[in-house]
Amino acid sequence: MNQRVTLLEALQKRVLLSDGAMGTQLQLAGIEAGGCGEYWNLAEPEKVLAIQRAYVQAGSDCLITNTFGASRYTLARHGHGERAYAINKAAAQLARQAFEACGREGWVLGDVGPFGGFLEPLGEVTADELFAILSEQMRGLLDGGADAILCETQTALDEAAVGVRAAKAAGAPCVIASFAFDKVADGYRTMMGVAPADVVAGLAELGVDIFAANCGTGVEITDYVNIVRSYRAATDRPIMAQPNAGQPSMKAGRVIYLEDPDKMASHVRDLAAAGASIIGGCCGTTPEHIRLFRQQFNAG
Repeated sequence: MNQRVTLLEALQKRVLLSDGAMGTQLQLAGIEAGGCGEYWNLAEPEKVLAIQRAYVQAGSDCLITNTFGASRYTLARHGHGERAYAINKAAAQLARQAFEACGREGWVLGDVGPFGGFLEPLGEVTADELFAILSEQMRGLLDGGADAILCETQTALDEAAVGVRAAKAAGAPCVIASFAFDKVADGYRTMMGVAPADVVAGLAELGVDIFAANCGTGVEITDYVNIVRSYRAATDRPIMAQPNAGQPSMKAGRVIYLEDPDKMASHVRDLAAAGASIIGGCCGTTPEHIRLFRQQFNAG
């Protein structure tokens, strides 16, 4: 049996397509407002699997696990803190099953979102405590078969650094650090004032394999082209881009994202030309977005 190609090996040969949003898809699948989507990995696994199969069928090479808020710290708010390891392991297994069900090779990215608090001195959580919290989550993801750990929607370098160290200590074969940049007068910065170049300067020596951007306020897919260029100017390591489907607005009591699949897909090759090695979508993107992204990949 041939040894499986790693994510980083695959990126040496081609640009990979990731998936789209999970949260909005869970809402369409019937999760109640304020419900714990991550618990669905145990309670409603078929519904999570159906979402991820739809992304694979649309053309995704990479699937992000349904574990954005699956640390013990965050799950405790829903009464599921003790299930953190099991929820994360099940999530990675479901993503792997989605590829197998479609008869396709793919890579599972173990999703680790912000823990929902602040480190000392701004908050009450110490770096050692956060390291333990994230390590438990990451062990579950890796034991479930994740090919990489994705620390995403980060805004502060100190929290991201703990996540990177925890991922490396857990034995992650690939570590991705993804920050949420907002559009500001002098370019793009996180809510904590971190620019793309700052991310590279602060985390490269810790062993980050892929630098990334996702989510953000006041940014469209064309802004992500600029963010990717900023990263590329600071590093030669792979870059991942996951833009939102524009900024959300309320219509008839529903959250609507204004960037439709055709508009976003028209800029996919611009992202690749700017230096993105993995391209997907964040909030508001759907399997239809990914299907049209795939068409652009195939046409390029």
